[in-house]
Amino acid sequence: MCIGMFMAILDIQIVATSLPAIRDALDISPDRMSWIQTTYLIAEVIAIPLTGFLSRALSVRRLFLATLTLFTLASIGCAYSTDFTTLIIFRIFQGLAGGCLIPLVFSAVFLMFPVQQQGIATTLGGVLAVLAPTLGPTVGGYITQTYSWPWLFLVNVLPGVLSIAVAAVLLPQGARERGLLLRMDWLGLAALAFGLASLEIALKEAPERGWTSLLSVCLLAAVIVSAAGFVASSLRRELPIADLGLFRDRNFAIACALSFIFGMGLFGSVYLMPVFLGLVRGHGPLDIGLVMLVTGIAQLLSAPLAVYLEQRLDARLLTAGGFLCFATGLGWSFYQTTATDFDEMFWPQVIRGCAIMFCLLPPTRIALGLLSELKVPDGSALFNLMRNLGGAIGIALIDTIIWKRAPVHAEDIGIKLLEQDPEAAAFAGIPVSDIPPAGFVPAETMLEVIRPTVENAGLTMAINEAWAMVAALTACGLLLIPFVRRTTQTS
Repeated sequence: MCIGMFMAILDIQIVATSLPAIRDALDISPDRMSWIQTTYLIAEVIAIPLTGFLSRALSVRRLFLATLTLFTLASIGCAYSTDFTTLIIFRIFQGLAGGCLIPLVFSAVFLMFPVQQQGIATTLGGVLAVLAPTLGPTVGGYITQTYSWPWLFLVNVLPGVLSIAVAAVLLPQGARERGLLLRMDWLGLAALAFGLASLEIALKEAPERGWTSLLSVCLLAAVIVSAAGFVASSLRRELPIADLGLFRDRNFAIACALSFIFGMGLFGSVYLMPVFLGLVRGHGPLDIGLVMLVTGIAQLLSAPLAVYLEQRLDARLLTAGGFLCFATGLGWSFYQTTATDFDEMFWPQVIRGCAIMFCLLPPTRIALGLLSELKVPDGSALFNLMRNLGGAIGIALIDTIIWKRAPVHAEDIGIKLLEQDPEAAAFAGIPVSDIPPAGFVPAETMLEVIRPTVENAGLTMAINEAWAMVAALTACGLLLIPFVRRTTQTS
C-alpha cells in the first residue's frame, strides 16, 4: 500500500521537471503546458475526501486494488499518449486514483495494526509520503536525461503490478456496506468537485493574472458558493460523502489545521528550492534533485528516533518541537544570496528533514488515534486533504510574492548600483570597481551585461521573502498546540 501511495505522490514532482520535454514531443503550446500538472492535482483533491465514503462502500482492500489498478493503467495510457487531449484524460484518471491511495495508507495504519505497531506503520507511510516530493526532481531529471519522457509514467507499471499482486494475497477482505453507493450524495459530490476544481484553477491563475482580476474573483466566488452548498448538503444527509461532524472534535480540528500549515511549509520548500536553483543558479533537473536529496536523507536518518519518541512522549511536545525546528529551517533560507548553493543550503535542509517526521507522526495520532474504527477512513481523508490544500495555497502565495516582488527588488537594486551602493553590489555579486560612477549612463552593451545579474538578485530577494512567509506561517502552528487535549500514549 505504501508503494502505491509513494507512486501517486511521486508522480506530481517527477513530471514537473520534464514538462518542456513533453511539450516538445506532443507539440503543446506553452500556455497549456501547466495543465498536465493542474488536471492531476484537481482530480486528486476531488478524490481524497471521497476515500472515506468509498472505503465503507467497498472496503479498504477492494478500494485499494481498484484504485491502484486504475493508476497503473492510466500510467500506461499517459506513456502512449500521442496528443495533448489524450494525455490530459489519462492524467485525470491518474489523479482520481492517486487521491484515494494517499489516505488509504493512513487509514490502514489504524485499522489493520495493533496499537504497539501503529507508530512504526505510520512512520513508514509518513516517510514515503514526504520523501516522494524530495526524490521527484532527482528521479524525473535522471529519467529525462537518460531515457525519454514516456518512462516517467512507465516506471509505475512494474511496482504497480507487484503491489496489486501482493495486496490481493495479503490484505484482509474487510467489511463493506452493500448498497451504500446507491445512496451517495450526488449533489454534495457535484458541489465538492466544482468547488475544489475552481479553487485549484484559481490558485494556478491568480498569481499571474492578479487576485482581483475578473477570472480570479469569479473562481473564488464559485469556491465559496460550492463550499456552502457542500456543507449544507453534507449536514442534511444521513450518509454524507465526508463526515464534517469530525471537526466538532477539538483534537481532530486542530490536527487538520496543523496538517494544513505543514502542507504550506513542506510543499512550499520543495517548490522554492527548484525555483532558486534553476532560475538563479542555473542548475539542471538532475543537479537540483541531488541538492534536494539532503532533506530526504536527513528525514530517513531521523525517522527511527521519531518512532521511538512518538511512542513514549506527549504528542503535543513532539509536535511543538517539530514545528519549531521546521520553521527554523525554513527561516534560515531567508538569508540566501545569488551565490548560495549546496554548502549554504545543507544545514537548513538537515534541520527541515529532521523535523518533518515530528510534524507528521504526532499530529496524525492526534487526528486519528482516538477516532472509532468507522470514522478513521473519513478522518484520514480529511486530514490528508488539508495537507494538500495547504500546499496548493502555499505555492500560490509563494508565486504571488515571487513574481510581484522580484521586479520591484530588481529596480531597487539597479538604482542602488547606480548610486554605487557597496551592499547592493555585494548582494548582486558585482565588484564595486565595475559599478559606473554616479551620474554616468552606462552604454547599452553594459546594461545588457548587468541586467541578468540585477534580475537574479531581485529574484533572490523575492524568494527570500517567500521563505520568510512560509517560516512565519509554520511558526503559527505553535499557537494551536496548547489547545490540544492530551492523548493516551501508546506505551
